[in-house]
Amino acid sequence: MDPRIESRRNLLLKSGYGLGGIALSSLLGGAAMNAQARGISNPGLPRFPNFAPKAKRIIYLFMAGGPSHIDTFDYKPEMRKFHGEELPESVRQGQRLTGMTSGQKSFPCVAPMFEFERFGNHGTWVNKELLPNVAGIVDDITIVKSMHTEAVNHDPAITYINTGVQQQGKPALGAWLSYGLGSENDNMPAYIVMISRGRGQLQALYDRLWGSGFLPARHQGVKLRSSGEPVLYLNNPPGIPREARRDMLTGLGELNQVAYDKFADPETQARISQYEMAFRMQSEVPELMDVGQETAHVRSLYGDAVDTPGSFARNCLLARRMVEKGVRYVQLFHRGWDQHGSLPSKIRQQCSDIDQPAAGLIKDLKQRGMLDDTLVIWGGEFGRTIYSQGNLTKDDHGRDHHGRCFTIWMAGAGIKRGFEYGMTDDHSYNILDDTGVHIRDLNATILHQLGIDHNKLTFKFQGLDQRLTGVEEPARVVKEILA
Repeated sequence: MDPRIESRRNLLLKSGYGLGGIALSSLLGGAAMNAQARGISNPGLPRFPNFAPKAKRIIYLFMAGGPSHIDTFDYKPEMRKFHGEELPESVRQGQRLTGMTSGQKSFPCVAPMFEFERFGNHGTWVNKELLPNVAGIVDDITIVKSMHTEAVNHDPAITYINTGVQQQGKPALGAWLSYGLGSENDNMPAYIVMISRGRGQLQALYDRLWGSGFLPARHQGVKLRSSGEPVLYLNNPPGIPREARRDMLTGLGELNQVAYDKFADPETQARISQYEMAFRMQSEVPELMDVGQETAHVRSLYGDAVDTPGSFARNCLLARRMVEKGVRYVQLFHRGWDQHGSLPSKIRQQCSDIDQPAAGLIKDLKQRGMLDDTLVIWGGEFGRTIYSQGNLTKDDHGRDHHGRCFTIWMAGAGIKRGFEYGMTDDHSYNILDDTGVHIRDLNATILHQLGIDHNKLTFKFQGLDQRLTGVEEPARVVKEILA
Protein backbone atom coordinates (compact mmCIF):
# COMPACT_ATOMS: atom_id res chain seq x y z
CA MET A 1 0.00 0.00 0.00
CA ASP A 2 1.23 3.49 -0.81
CA PRO A 3 2.88 4.77 2.40
CA ARG A 4 1.81 8.33 1.51
CA ILE A 5 -1.80 7.28 2.05
CA GLU A 6 -1.68 5.18 5.20
CA SER A 7 1.27 6.63 7.09
CA ARG A 8 0.69 7.31 10.77
CA ARG A 9 0.72 11.04 10.04
CA ASN A 10 -2.06 10.74 7.46
CA LEU A 11 -4.09 8.47 9.73
CA LEU A 12 -3.88 11.03 12.54
CA LEU A 13 -4.63 13.83 10.06
CA LYS A 14 -7.80 12.11 8.84
CA SER A 15 -8.87 11.36 12.39
CA GLY A 16 -8.31 14.98 13.23
CA TYR A 17 -10.63 16.03 10.41
CA GLY A 18 -13.42 13.98 11.94
CA LEU A 19 -12.88 15.35 15.43
CA GLY A 20 -12.51 18.83 14.04
CA GLY A 21 -15.78 18.50 12.17
CA ILE A 22 -17.55 17.46 15.38
CA ALA A 23 -16.03 20.38 17.25
CA LEU A 24 -16.85 22.81 14.44
CA SER A 25 -20.47 21.73 14.30
CA SER A 26 -20.81 22.47 18.02
CA LEU A 27 -19.20 25.89 17.67
CA LEU A 28 -20.98 27.19 14.61
CA GLY A 29 -23.34 30.02 15.39
CA GLY A 30 -24.49 33.44 14.31
CA ALA A 31 -23.84 34.38 10.72
CA ALA A 32 -21.91 31.21 9.95
CA MET A 33 -24.79 28.97 11.05
CA ASN A 34 -27.28 31.10 9.10
CA ALA A 35 -25.11 30.95 5.99
CA GLN A 36 -24.81 27.18 6.21
CA ALA A 37 -28.56 26.88 6.66
CA ARG A 38 -28.99 28.80 3.40
CA GLY A 39 -26.57 26.47 1.64
CA ILE A 40 -23.73 28.99 1.39
CA SER A 41 -20.47 27.15 0.70
CA ASN A 42 -18.31 29.93 2.25
CA PRO A 43 -20.09 30.78 5.54
CA GLY A 44 -17.11 32.38 7.26
CA LEU A 45 -15.70 31.61 10.69
CA PRO A 46 -17.70 30.57 13.77
CA ARG A 47 -18.65 33.46 16.07
CA PHE A 48 -18.05 36.05 13.38
CA PRO A 49 -19.13 38.78 13.44
CA ASN A 50 -18.08 39.19 17.09
CA PHE A 51 -20.80 41.76 17.78
CA ALA A 52 -23.67 43.46 15.99
CA PRO A 53 -22.28 45.07 12.81
CA LYS A 54 -23.17 48.46 11.41
CA ALA A 55 -21.96 47.50 7.93
CA LYS A 56 -22.96 44.50 5.86
CA ARG A 57 -20.79 45.37 2.88
CA ILE A 58 -18.02 47.71 1.68
CA ILE A 59 -17.31 49.70 -1.46
CA TYR A 60 -13.75 51.03 -1.46
CA LEU A 61 -13.01 53.74 -4.04
CA PHE A 62 -9.23 53.54 -4.22
CA MET A 63 -7.46 56.43 -5.94
CA ALA A 64 -4.21 54.74 -6.97
CA GLY A 65 -1.23 57.07 -7.13
CA GLY A 66 -1.93 59.39 -4.21
CA PRO A 67 -4.41 62.27 -4.71
CA SER A 68 -3.32 65.67 -3.45
CA HIS A 69 -5.11 66.41 -0.18
CA ILE A 70 -3.93 70.02 -0.50
CA ASP A 71 -5.81 70.55 -3.77
CA THR A 72 -9.00 68.73 -2.75
CA PHE A 73 -10.03 68.84 0.93
CA ASP A 74 -7.26 70.00 3.30
CA TYR A 75 -7.31 73.64 2.29
CA LYS A 76 -6.18 76.58 4.40
CA PRO A 77 -6.39 80.21 3.23
CA GLU A 78 -2.96 80.87 4.81
CA MET A 79 -1.41 78.89 1.97
CA ARG A 80 -1.92 81.87 -0.32
CA LYS A 81 0.36 83.98 1.88
CA PHE A 82 3.47 81.80 1.60
CA HIS A 83 3.07 80.73 -2.03
CA GLY A 84 6.56 80.71 -3.61
CA GLU A 85 8.39 80.83 -0.26
CA GLU A 86 10.82 78.12 0.84
CA LEU A 87 9.33 75.40 3.02
CA PRO A 88 10.71 76.08 6.53
CA GLU A 89 12.98 73.41 7.98
CA SER A 90 10.91 73.63 11.17
CA VAL A 91 8.01 72.23 9.13
CA ARG A 92 9.92 69.78 6.99
CA GLN A 93 11.89 68.41 9.98
CA GLY A 94 14.29 66.36 7.86
CA GLN A 95 11.53 64.32 6.27
CA ARG A 96 12.61 61.37 4.18
CA LEU A 97 12.44 62.34 0.51
CA THR A 98 11.74 60.23 -2.54
CA GLY A 99 14.21 59.88 -5.39
CA MET A 100 12.15 62.36 -7.41
CA THR A 101 12.95 65.37 -5.18
CA SER A 102 15.99 64.32 -3.14
CA GLY A 103 18.22 66.26 -5.57
CA GLN A 104 16.25 69.51 -5.42
CA LYS A 105 18.16 72.55 -4.13
CA SER A 106 15.05 74.33 -2.94
CA PHE A 107 11.51 73.43 -1.87
CA PRO A 108 9.18 76.33 -2.74
CA CYS A 109 5.63 76.10 -1.41
CA VAL A 110 2.85 76.20 -3.95
CA ALA A 111 -0.72 77.03 -2.97
CA PRO A 112 -3.67 75.38 -4.73
CA MET A 113 -4.45 77.08 -8.04
CA PHE A 114 -8.19 76.52 -7.68
CA GLU A 115 -11.12 78.15 -5.91
CA PHE A 116 -12.29 76.65 -2.64
CA GLU A 117 -15.55 77.24 -0.83
CA ARG A 118 -17.24 76.14 2.39
CA PHE A 119 -20.08 73.65 1.93
CA GLY A 120 -22.64 71.92 4.09
CA ASN A 121 -23.88 72.61 7.59
CA HIS A 122 -20.36 72.26 8.97
CA GLY A 123 -18.80 74.70 6.52
CA THR A 124 -16.35 72.20 5.06
CA TRP A 125 -13.69 73.49 2.67
CA VAL A 126 -13.88 71.69 -0.69
CA ASN A 127 -12.36 72.52 -4.06
CA LYS A 128 -15.49 73.78 -5.81
CA GLU A 129 -13.85 73.79 -9.25
CA LEU A 130 -12.75 70.15 -9.17
CA LEU A 131 -15.27 68.47 -6.85
CA PRO A 132 -18.61 70.30 -7.08
CA ASN A 133 -20.63 67.08 -6.79
CA VAL A 134 -18.73 65.69 -3.83
CA ALA A 135 -19.08 69.15 -2.26
CA GLY A 136 -22.82 68.60 -2.49
CA ILE A 137 -22.71 65.47 -0.30
CA VAL A 138 -20.41 66.71 2.49
CA ASP A 139 -23.29 66.46 4.95
CA ASP A 140 -23.34 62.69 4.30
CA ILE A 141 -19.63 61.98 4.79
CA THR A 142 -16.79 62.18 7.30
CA ILE A 143 -13.55 63.66 6.01
CA VAL A 144 -10.46 62.36 7.81
CA LYS A 145 -7.53 64.75 7.32
CA SER A 146 -5.00 63.08 9.63
CA MET A 147 -4.27 59.81 7.84
CA HIS A 148 -0.58 58.86 7.86
CA THR A 149 1.79 56.11 6.74
CA GLU A 150 5.54 55.43 6.89
CA ALA A 151 5.70 54.42 3.21
CA VAL A 152 6.87 57.06 0.73
CA ASN A 153 6.91 55.07 -2.53
CA HIS A 154 3.96 53.64 -4.38
CA ASP A 155 4.46 49.90 -4.22
CA PRO A 156 5.12 49.59 -0.48
CA ALA A 157 2.49 52.24 0.26
CA ILE A 158 -0.32 50.66 -1.74
CA THR A 159 0.67 47.22 -0.45
CA TYR A 160 0.64 48.60 3.10
CA ILE A 161 -2.82 50.15 3.02
CA ASN A 162 -4.36 47.14 1.22
CA THR A 163 -2.76 44.33 3.23
CA GLY A 164 -1.57 45.91 6.49
CA VAL A 165 2.16 45.44 5.81
CA GLN A 166 4.62 46.92 3.35
CA GLN A 167 6.07 43.54 2.38
CA GLN A 168 4.48 41.44 -0.33
CA GLY A 169 2.65 38.18 0.26
CA LYS A 170 0.00 39.05 2.87
CA PRO A 171 -3.79 38.85 2.37
CA ALA A 172 -5.73 41.90 1.22
CA LEU A 173 -8.53 43.36 3.32
CA GLY A 174 -11.17 41.78 1.08
CA ALA A 175 -9.56 38.35 1.47
CA TRP A 176 -9.64 38.72 5.27
CA LEU A 177 -13.35 39.58 5.05
CA SER A 178 -14.08 36.60 2.81
CA TYR A 179 -12.22 34.38 5.29
CA GLY A 180 -13.85 35.80 8.40
CA LEU A 181 -17.38 36.65 7.30
CA GLY A 182 -17.79 34.50 4.20
CA SER A 183 -20.28 35.08 1.39
CA GLU A 184 -23.86 36.29 1.28
CA ASN A 185 -24.44 35.09 -2.28
CA ASP A 186 -23.09 31.68 -3.20
CA ASN A 187 -23.29 32.55 -6.91
CA MET A 188 -20.84 35.44 -6.57
CA PRO A 189 -17.39 35.86 -5.02
CA ALA A 190 -17.22 37.63 -1.67
CA TYR A 191 -14.49 39.94 -3.02
CA ILE A 192 -14.54 41.66 -6.44
CA VAL A 193 -12.07 44.14 -7.95
CA MET A 194 -12.52 46.48 -10.91
CA ILE A 195 -9.96 48.88 -12.40
CA SER A 196 -10.51 52.08 -14.35
CA ARG A 197 -7.82 54.02 -16.18
CA GLY A 198 -7.36 57.69 -15.42
CA ARG A 199 -5.72 60.26 -17.67
CA GLY A 200 -2.56 60.83 -15.64
CA GLN A 201 0.64 58.92 -14.97
CA LEU A 202 -0.27 55.29 -14.29
CA GLN A 203 1.35 53.28 -11.53
CA ALA A 204 1.40 49.50 -11.86
CA LEU A 205 -1.25 47.49 -10.06
CA TYR A 206 -0.41 43.87 -9.27
CA ASP A 207 -2.81 40.99 -8.66
CA ARG A 208 -1.23 40.42 -5.25
CA LEU A 209 -2.93 43.65 -4.08
CA TRP A 210 -6.17 41.66 -3.99
CA GLY A 211 -4.52 38.31 -3.29
CA SER A 212 -5.22 35.86 -0.48
CA GLY A 213 -1.61 35.62 0.74
CA PHE A 214 -1.35 32.78 3.26
CA LEU A 215 -5.15 32.39 3.47
CA PRO A 216 -6.83 29.69 1.35
CA ALA A 217 -6.76 30.72 -2.31
CA ARG A 218 -10.56 30.82 -2.64
CA HIS A 219 -10.57 34.06 -0.64
CA GLN A 220 -8.60 36.08 -3.18
CA GLY A 221 -10.34 38.87 -5.07
CA VAL A 222 -11.86 38.21 -8.49
CA LYS A 223 -10.87 40.93 -10.97
CA LEU A 224 -13.52 41.76 -13.56
CA ARG A 225 -12.27 42.86 -16.96
CA SER A 226 -13.44 46.15 -18.46
CA SER A 227 -14.10 44.77 -21.94
CA GLY A 228 -15.04 41.47 -23.48
CA GLU A 229 -15.95 38.71 -21.07
CA PRO A 230 -15.85 40.07 -17.48
CA VAL A 231 -14.13 36.86 -16.39
CA LEU A 232 -12.08 34.83 -18.87
CA TYR A 233 -13.38 31.37 -19.70
CA LEU A 234 -16.52 31.93 -17.63
CA ASN A 235 -18.80 31.17 -20.58
CA ASN A 236 -19.05 27.73 -22.11
CA PRO A 237 -17.24 27.13 -25.42
CA PRO A 238 -19.42 27.06 -28.55
CA GLY A 239 -21.33 23.81 -28.81
CA ILE A 240 -21.00 22.92 -25.13
CA PRO A 241 -24.38 23.08 -23.37
CA ARG A 242 -24.64 23.89 -19.67
CA GLU A 243 -25.61 20.30 -18.84
CA ALA A 244 -22.41 18.98 -20.43
CA ARG A 245 -20.36 21.56 -18.50
CA ARG A 246 -22.03 20.37 -15.30
CA ASP A 247 -21.16 16.73 -16.04
CA MET A 248 -17.56 17.68 -16.86
CA LEU A 249 -17.14 19.64 -13.61
CA THR A 250 -18.64 16.79 -11.60
CA GLY A 251 -16.13 14.36 -13.05
CA LEU A 252 -13.28 16.81 -12.60
CA GLY A 253 -14.34 17.40 -9.02
CA GLU A 254 -14.23 13.67 -8.31
CA LEU A 255 -10.71 13.41 -9.73
CA ASN A 256 -9.55 16.40 -7.70
CA GLN A 257 -11.10 14.88 -4.59
CA VAL A 258 -9.08 11.70 -5.14
CA ALA A 259 -5.94 13.85 -5.32
CA TYR A 260 -6.92 15.70 -2.16
CA ASP A 261 -7.58 12.46 -0.26
CA LYS A 262 -4.07 11.33 -1.15
CA PHE A 263 -2.06 14.48 -0.52
CA ALA A 264 -4.34 16.76 1.56
CA ASP A 265 -3.18 19.76 -0.47
CA PRO A 266 -5.47 22.72 0.37
CA GLU A 267 -4.84 24.18 -3.09
CA THR A 268 -6.73 21.20 -4.52
CA GLN A 269 -9.76 22.16 -2.47
CA ALA A 270 -9.42 25.73 -3.68
CA ARG A 271 -9.36 24.47 -7.28
CA ILE A 272 -12.57 22.50 -6.76
CA SER A 273 -14.20 25.49 -5.09
CA GLN A 274 -13.26 27.94 -7.86
CA TYR A 275 -14.46 25.63 -10.65
CA GLU A 276 -17.82 25.44 -8.91
CA MET A 277 -17.90 29.19 -8.30
CA ALA A 278 -17.27 29.87 -11.99
CA PHE A 279 -20.15 27.57 -12.92
CA ARG A 280 -22.52 29.34 -10.52
CA MET A 281 -21.37 32.77 -11.70
CA GLN A 282 -22.59 31.91 -15.21
CA SER A 283 -26.15 32.37 -13.99
CA GLU A 284 -25.50 35.68 -12.19
CA VAL A 285 -22.81 37.71 -13.94
CA PRO A 286 -24.39 38.42 -17.37
CA GLU A 287 -27.49 40.01 -15.85
CA LEU A 288 -25.43 41.81 -13.20
CA MET A 289 -23.22 43.49 -15.81
CA ASP A 290 -26.20 44.75 -17.81
CA VAL A 291 -26.50 48.32 -16.52
CA GLY A 292 -29.12 48.98 -19.21
CA GLN A 293 -31.65 47.58 -16.74
CA GLU A 294 -31.24 50.71 -14.62
CA THR A 295 -33.65 53.62 -14.99
CA ALA A 296 -32.58 56.82 -16.73
CA HIS A 297 -32.75 58.63 -13.38
CA VAL A 298 -30.32 56.23 -11.72
CA ARG A 299 -27.91 56.28 -14.65
CA SER A 300 -27.93 60.08 -14.65
CA LEU A 301 -26.65 60.09 -11.06
CA TYR A 302 -23.34 58.65 -12.26
CA GLY A 303 -22.85 60.87 -15.32
CA ASP A 304 -22.56 60.31 -19.05
CA ALA A 305 -19.51 58.05 -18.73
CA VAL A 306 -21.71 55.38 -17.15
CA ASP A 307 -22.30 54.12 -20.70
CA THR A 308 -18.56 53.59 -21.27
CA PRO A 309 -17.34 50.11 -20.31
CA GLY A 310 -14.36 50.28 -17.96
CA SER A 311 -15.03 53.85 -16.82
CA PHE A 312 -15.03 54.77 -13.15
CA ALA A 313 -18.67 55.85 -13.50
CA ARG A 314 -19.76 52.48 -14.85
CA ASN A 315 -17.75 50.64 -12.21
CA CYS A 316 -19.45 52.67 -9.46
CA LEU A 317 -22.87 51.66 -10.74
CA LEU A 318 -21.74 48.05 -11.07
CA ALA A 319 -20.41 48.17 -7.50
CA ARG A 320 -23.83 49.22 -6.24
CA ARG A 321 -25.46 46.40 -8.22
CA MET A 322 -22.96 43.91 -6.80
CA VAL A 323 -23.37 44.81 -3.15
CA GLU A 324 -27.13 44.75 -3.73
CA LYS A 325 -26.66 41.13 -4.84
CA GLY A 326 -24.73 40.21 -1.70
CA VAL A 327 -21.08 40.75 -2.68
CA ARG A 328 -19.28 41.48 0.58
CA TYR A 329 -16.46 43.73 -0.63
CA VAL A 330 -16.04 45.63 -3.90
CA GLN A 331 -12.86 47.60 -4.53
CA LEU A 332 -12.60 50.05 -7.43
CA PHE A 333 -9.08 51.13 -8.35
CA HIS A 334 -8.88 54.35 -10.38
CA ARG A 335 -5.39 54.90 -11.73
CA GLY A 336 -3.62 58.12 -12.65
CA TRP A 337 -3.14 60.22 -9.47
CA ASP A 338 0.68 60.27 -9.45
CA GLN A 339 1.00 63.92 -10.44
CA HIS A 340 4.70 64.85 -10.24
CA GLY A 341 4.23 67.37 -13.05
CA SER A 342 1.44 69.35 -14.73
CA LEU A 343 -0.68 68.83 -11.65
CA PRO A 344 -3.22 71.63 -12.30
CA SER A 345 -4.37 70.11 -15.59
CA LYS A 346 -4.00 66.45 -14.63
CA ILE A 347 -5.84 66.66 -11.33
CA ARG A 348 -8.64 68.46 -13.11
CA GLN A 349 -8.97 65.50 -15.48
CA GLN A 350 -8.86 62.96 -12.66
CA CYS A 351 -11.47 64.77 -10.61
CA SER A 352 -13.67 65.08 -13.68
CA ASP A 353 -13.62 61.28 -13.92
CA ILE A 354 -14.56 60.58 -10.31
CA ASP A 355 -16.52 63.56 -8.92
CA GLN A 356 -20.03 62.87 -10.18
CA PRO A 357 -19.83 59.04 -10.01
CA ALA A 358 -18.58 59.04 -6.39
CA ALA A 359 -21.27 61.50 -5.32
CA GLY A 360 -23.85 59.63 -7.39
CA LEU A 361 -22.98 56.37 -5.65
CA ILE A 362 -23.69 57.91 -2.25
CA LYS A 363 -26.98 59.38 -3.50
CA ASP A 364 -28.01 56.08 -5.10
CA LEU A 365 -27.26 54.06 -1.96
CA LYS A 366 -29.05 56.63 0.18
CA GLN A 367 -32.25 56.68 -1.88
CA ARG A 368 -32.35 52.86 -1.81
CA GLY A 369 -31.96 52.76 1.97
CA MET A 370 -28.61 50.96 1.58
CA LEU A 371 -26.27 53.66 2.88
CA ASP A 372 -27.14 52.81 6.48
CA ASP A 373 -25.44 49.42 6.18
CA THR A 374 -22.98 50.01 3.31
CA LEU A 375 -19.57 51.48 4.16
CA VAL A 376 -18.07 53.60 1.37
CA ILE A 377 -14.41 54.69 1.53
CA TRP A 378 -12.58 57.10 -0.80
CA GLY A 379 -8.81 57.66 -0.75
CA GLY A 380 -5.35 56.66 -1.93
CA GLU A 381 -2.10 55.34 -0.49
CA PHE A 382 -0.72 58.76 0.56
CA GLY A 383 -1.02 62.49 -0.23
CA ARG A 384 1.21 65.09 -1.91
CA THR A 385 3.69 67.70 -0.69
CA ILE A 386 3.04 71.43 -0.27
CA TYR A 387 6.36 72.12 -1.97
CA SER A 388 6.64 72.12 -5.73
CA GLN A 389 8.28 69.47 -7.83
CA GLY A 390 9.40 70.96 -11.12
CA ASN A 391 8.84 74.52 -12.31
CA LEU A 392 6.76 76.73 -10.08
CA THR A 393 4.40 77.90 -12.82
CA LYS A 394 0.67 77.86 -13.19
CA ASP A 395 0.50 74.79 -15.40
CA ASP A 396 3.76 72.92 -15.01
CA HIS A 397 4.38 72.26 -11.32
CA GLY A 398 3.79 68.95 -9.57
CA ARG A 399 3.85 67.58 -6.04
CA ASP A 400 5.86 64.69 -4.60
CA HIS A 401 4.60 61.84 -2.40
CA HIS A 402 3.65 62.72 1.16
CA GLY A 403 2.80 60.18 3.87
CA ARG A 404 2.94 62.33 7.01
CA CYS A 405 -0.65 63.40 6.49
CA PHE A 406 -3.27 62.82 3.84
CA THR A 407 -7.03 62.83 3.47
CA ILE A 408 -9.72 60.21 2.93
CA TRP A 409 -13.48 60.30 3.30
CA MET A 410 -15.94 57.71 4.54
CA ALA A 411 -19.72 57.42 4.44
CA GLY A 412 -22.53 55.22 5.68
CA ALA A 413 -22.73 52.26 8.07
CA GLY A 414 -22.40 54.08 11.38
CA ILE A 415 -19.94 56.75 10.25
CA LYS A 416 -20.75 60.32 11.34
CA ARG A 417 -22.29 62.54 8.70
CA GLY A 418 -21.15 66.08 7.96
CA PHE A 419 -18.02 65.69 10.08
CA GLU A 420 -14.30 66.48 9.80
CA TYR A 421 -11.64 64.76 11.85
CA GLY A 422 -7.95 65.55 12.31
CA MET A 423 -5.99 68.76 12.03
CA THR A 424 -2.84 69.57 10.10
CA ASP A 425 -0.55 72.61 10.16
CA ASP A 426 -0.91 75.57 7.80
CA HIS A 427 1.30 73.78 5.26
CA SER A 428 -0.84 70.60 5.38
CA TYR A 429 2.45 68.88 6.15
CA ASN A 430 2.25 67.62 9.74
CA ILE A 431 -0.53 66.46 12.04
CA LEU A 432 -0.94 68.98 14.85
CA ASP A 433 -2.61 67.01 17.63
CA ASP A 434 -3.24 63.44 18.78
CA THR A 435 -5.87 62.80 16.11
CA GLY A 436 -3.49 60.93 13.79
CA VAL A 437 -5.06 57.94 12.03
CA HIS A 438 -2.54 55.36 10.91
CA ILE A 439 -3.59 52.98 8.14
CA ARG A 440 -3.66 50.23 10.81
CA ASP A 441 -6.25 52.32 12.65
CA LEU A 442 -8.26 52.73 9.46
CA ASN A 443 -8.34 48.96 8.92
CA ALA A 444 -9.25 48.34 12.56
CA THR A 445 -12.14 50.80 12.20
CA ILE A 446 -13.35 49.18 8.97
CA LEU A 447 -13.38 45.76 10.65
CA HIS A 448 -15.16 47.22 13.69
CA GLN A 449 -18.01 48.52 11.55
CA LEU A 450 -18.39 44.99 10.18
CA GLY A 451 -18.72 43.63 13.71
CA ILE A 452 -15.15 42.31 13.91
CA ASP A 453 -12.66 42.80 16.72
CA HIS A 454 -9.45 43.21 14.71
CA ASN A 455 -7.47 41.36 17.41
CA LYS A 456 -9.63 38.26 16.97
CA LEU A 457 -9.50 37.89 13.19
CA THR A 458 -6.28 35.88 13.01
CA PHE A 459 -4.58 33.17 11.00
CA LYS A 460 -1.62 31.11 12.19
CA PHE A 461 1.33 31.61 9.84
CA GLN A 462 5.09 31.54 10.40
CA GLY A 463 4.56 30.96 14.10
CA LEU A 464 2.41 34.08 14.59
CA ASP A 465 -1.30 34.78 14.85
CA GLN A 466 -1.30 37.07 11.82
CA ARG A 467 -3.76 39.98 11.67
CA LEU A 468 -4.75 42.55 9.07
CA THR A 469 -3.70 45.25 11.53
CA GLY A 470 -0.29 43.65 12.10
CA VAL A 471 1.38 41.95 15.03
CA GLU A 472 4.04 44.54 15.93
CA GLU A 473 2.29 47.87 16.56
CA PRO A 474 -1.10 48.40 18.24
CA ALA A 475 -4.06 49.65 16.26
CA ARG A 476 -7.08 51.55 17.53
CA VAL A 477 -10.64 51.90 16.39
CA VAL A 478 -11.20 55.59 15.59
CA LYS A 479 -14.37 55.93 17.64
CA GLU A 480 -14.39 59.72 17.23
CA ILE A 481 -15.73 59.32 13.68
CA LEU A 482 -18.44 56.82 14.63
CA ALA A 483 -22.03 57.99 15.01
